[in-house]
Amino acid sequence: MTRTSSFVPTSAVAALLLISAGAQPASAQQLPDLVTPDVLRVCSDPANMPFSERKGDGFENKIAQIVADELKVKLRYYWLTQGPGFVRNTLGTGLCDLIIGTSGGDIVQPSNPYYRSAYVLVARKGELPGIKSLDDPRLKDKEIGFIAGTPPSNRLTELKFSGERLHAYAPYAFGPERKHQTVAAGVMADLAEKKVDVALLWGPAAGWLARQSGVPMDVVQLLNEPGRPALTFRVSMGVRHNENDWKRSLNTVLRKRKADIERVLRDYDVPLLAEEENKLLEATPE
Repeated sequence: MTRTSSFVPTSAVAALLLISAGAQPASAQQLPDLVTPDVLRVCSDPANMPFSERKGDGFENKIAQIVADELKVKLRYYWLTQGPGFVRNTLGTGLCDLIIGTSGGDIVQPSNPYYRSAYVLVARKGELPGIKSLDDPRLKDKEIGFIAGTPPSNRLTELKFSGERLHAYAPYAFGPERKHQTVAAGVMADLAEKKVDVALLWGPAAGWLARQSGVPMDVVQLLNEPGRPALTFRVSMGVRHNENDWKRSLNTVLRKRKADIERVLRDYDVPLLAEEENKLLEATPE
């Protein structure tokens, strides 16, 4: 048995690395290069912390500013709530030229990856000492919260988890009863309030949310899960297909400002993995 809860979805990277944004019209893929030379126009969600927020408090906002500074242009946003059609109605219509976090898609051409991260298991501090993977037998009698359709839900199915102890939160749910800015924030709040025992969330959201919860938490990267889909992902920036000059310019920025971008990610408790191995990335020396 599952339950749903009404929250705004997580990031284009998180729930969406993750969950398809839907089919895109062929006409949208034929747009000319609309990159504005004196302004960096970014497609973003106005209420999707820790990724982005209208006030500019998210780590993707900070990274967008780094890109704009390196290009020596002004930064401008086109705001739209994450959900089905986000890419089609932003990048696809030419209203903006860059998505800060993506893995590519029908309309989106990814830049070189600028970080790699993992889904995580979050539990109240000390309650599951030493846990490393989802096949730990102690999880069989725990209340587990996760976002429906994300890779951890497939892994739970493989492990034959079922029944009333699984709490699947709806990835796209809107309504006046919504209490939290994002789905992931709602899952973390339920964990803090002991409505669930464990949360399985995209690491870039979970680290910051755990810190903000007010309850000491253990955050464990799920690096020992076999099979597909994997629970680790590379994250890129997204431009339109055929905008290859723009992509090359962006890749140059990502290379030059790598240390600055990594610093921002670490400030927001994003778990950073080595490029090839399933181990945490060592911090870049100052």
